[in-house]
Amino acid sequence: MVMVVQHQQHTEMGDNNNSINKHQLDNGKYVRYTTEQVEALERVYAECPKPSSLRRQQLIRECPILSNIEPKQIKVWFQNRRCREKQRKESSRLQTVNKKLSAMNKLLMEENDRLQKQVSQLVCENGFMRQQMHTGSAATDASGDSVITTPQHSLRDANNPAGLLSIAEETLTEFLSKATGTAVDWVQMPGMKPGPDSVGIFAISQSCSGVAARACGLVSLEPTKIVEILKDRPSWFRDCRSLEVLTMFPAGNGGTIELVYMQTFAPTTQAPARDFWTLRYTTSLDNGSLVVCERSLSGSGAGPNPAAAAQFVRGEMLPSGYLIRHCEGGGSVIQIVDHLNLEAWSVPEVLRPLYESSKVVAQKMTIAALRYIRQIAQESSGEVVYGLGRQPAVLRTLSQRLSRGFNDAINGFSDDGWSLMNCDGVEDVIIAVNSTKNLNNSMIGGILCAKASMLFQNVPPAVLVRFLREHRSEWADFNVDAYSAASVKANSYNTYPGMRPIRFTGSQIIMPLGHTIEHEEMLEVVRLEGHALGQEDPFSSRDIHLLQLCNGIDENAVGACSELVFAPIDEMFPDDAPLVPSGFRIIPLEPKSGDAKNTMATTHRTLDLTSSLDVAPTTNHGSTDISTCQTARSVLTIAFLFPFENNLVESVATMARQYVRSVINSVQRVAMAISPSGLSPCVGPKLSPGSPEAITLAQWICQSYTYHLGADLLSSGSVVGDSLLKDLWQHQDAILCCSLRSLPVFMFANQAGLDMLETTLVSLQDITLDKMFDDSGQKALVPEFAKIMQQGYTHLPGGICMSTMGRHIAYEQAVAWKVLAADESTVHCLAFSFVNWSFV
Repeated sequence: MVMVVQHQQHTEMGDNNNSINKHQLDNGKYVRYTTEQVEALERVYAECPKPSSLRRQQLIRECPILSNIEPKQIKVWFQNRRCREKQRKESSRLQTVNKKLSAMNKLLMEENDRLQKQVSQLVCENGFMRQQMHTGSAATDASGDSVITTPQHSLRDANNPAGLLSIAEETLTEFLSKATGTAVDWVQMPGMKPGPDSVGIFAISQSCSGVAARACGLVSLEPTKIVEILKDRPSWFRDCRSLEVLTMFPAGNGGTIELVYMQTFAPTTQAPARDFWTLRYTTSLDNGSLVVCERSLSGSGAGPNPAAAAQFVRGEMLPSGYLIRHCEGGGSVIQIVDHLNLEAWSVPEVLRPLYESSKVVAQKMTIAALRYIRQIAQESSGEVVYGLGRQPAVLRTLSQRLSRGFNDAINGFSDDGWSLMNCDGVEDVIIAVNSTKNLNNSMIGGILCAKASMLFQNVPPAVLVRFLREHRSEWADFNVDAYSAASVKANSYNTYPGMRPIRFTGSQIIMPLGHTIEHEEMLEVVRLEGHALGQEDPFSSRDIHLLQLCNGIDENAVGACSELVFAPIDEMFPDDAPLVPSGFRIIPLEPKSGDAKNTMATTHRTLDLTSSLDVAPTTNHGSTDISTCQTARSVLTIAFLFPFENNLVESVATMARQYVRSVINSVQRVAMAISPSGLSPCVGPKLSPGSPEAITLAQWICQSYTYHLGADLLSSGSVVGDSLLKDLWQHQDAILCCSLRSLPVFMFANQAGLDMLETTLVSLQDITLDKMFDDSGQKALVPEFAKIMQQGYTHLPGGICMSTMGRHIAYEQAVAWKVLAADESTVHCLAFSFVNWSFV
């Protein structure tokens, strides 16, 4: 081997594949490396880019062709090699950013041109209208060139191809006016500033019919591939339960028209799901861009199965879609518009922000679509690191199965085999059973779901979910996890009752499988270490493995919700392993403007019957501004699945109900601990059906009625126990209780009371007494309060009141009385009973 050393005046940097590689030493000399030496060093660099001093010395000893090179020279070579690699990556990144910025700049310039044209058109129209007003001529005499006309619906007959084509062309025009024009007043989405590292440019509607969102981004995929992905909505839209193309035919212009029926999941147990019956039009424009646009067809009963559709509320999709065009530098530019009317009237008032917010639509659909396409693009380019040997497509499928299984549990559709178990409306925890879902062929039984919802205030969803993820021992029962884990193993499922006691060591090991490009979602395997407590194999391992999906744990990120979903798995689980997902979902609720007087004063409330009751007076904590709490409300939904055998279904149901209640209590304690200081007003104890507090409260209502009026409120004769609470709930008259405050707020209603107000227990807490009566009714009610406080009760004559939906209600008579506490001197609340009520 020959090593040549010579003086040079400048440094020459060669390519890695060059036959000679030169490096400068501290003394100003250059060292020339032969091709064989460079190849040997490159092989080591591929294994270890930064070898230690010992490794470099070992390299010189093991490789004869490097024996005449000093270790310091080898160190300099590796330093320069790392520097070149870093420069190469940075150059590639800057080229990508430059390409993206150039494409975005072109889009902004085009949109600016469109806006200028729109301004010019509006100026012309304004001048024309001024002229018309000046001359006094009729507006109908105006030239058609000066007036924007709305497309007419003369040919909109969905029963023939010509009518469908007319609807399709009209949909295309309206969609393009939203995607590239000013048909919607778009504003930048809060928290989503455009930039070289952002997914795209996002905007939401400021004021329009329904809710709308728009996105624009650059993706390194071909337009045809993007169209294929976007049309497969269940693959990227987690709320999509099913999408079925019923009819497809060519449009005659190279495009296709499809009639599509889509079902979506409800996000909580307190709202019905949505379905859509739409026309989807795929075509290409003159400039080569591809367009997929879609809109709803009329008819609430339309669709493949009207019976199944009865479980859904029909939503409306206004002209929406995707505009994809090829980018000169490679890849495609995508513009997405989602415009929906989600019929917010059909959900409790407290949940309506989820259905009236364009931001929520952007997070769930628009941003999700662009993120998914970008994820696929990076996987196709090989930029995604595999986790534990799993391919990205497999990891995506596992994530989708976890999410879908959790949504199935929350919604419990009857056509999937779910049915409610012992549901009388009183229970805080809903139990549903599905006998059609078996985990293995040897098991005779099915899956039982225990689910509940609760309302939080002042608790950051991301912080709460992150705590639940990192501190599982604070809320979970290891033996219940072991019971669920046994179900995934064939022929090992008979474990309840009489489960083997297992000690949880407290050790929780989280092993990442993969994550999305912005780390907003993570898939991981959790190992819980445990040991048997019996005499048999006391030192044998009883570890439990969970497949876990976690998203929304970054409080600084913009997301639709925070979730923690997990399912027991075998240690070496196959890609098609059965999954029984359970978990938590916390959805932030946007504050209702101008509704400070109805601000709830509790940190959190469950959405069940008895825990809605305020059993302790609210105290004022100094200078705490309760109205600020209105900006931090969120709804938590819990759903846990338990496999069962038919002969054990009652035992498993009892265990599941008790376990979910204990989890709720644990989560409430955690929520109180992490709630920001100064924003935690006093909270009365949370009640559960059958608890002494719940029974006591029911007794107060009934005993106070008897004390004041000398008659029994309940004809059944129930005086104690759960039966009294159940009879009160099922009473035929509408019974409502409100707080004793300057502005009384409803805190309890039986089933008849909820039906009369057309509301639910969760939204009842936002309704004040004055909303039931008009001005004359309120004036008539004021003097009656004095009678109630003096004699303890009063009879109200028949009259008219209103439901939360604005419908008038007639009642024959009403009774109001004070509800006294056990000492018969403290007034807890006011109760009303409306007799023989009906809608007018």
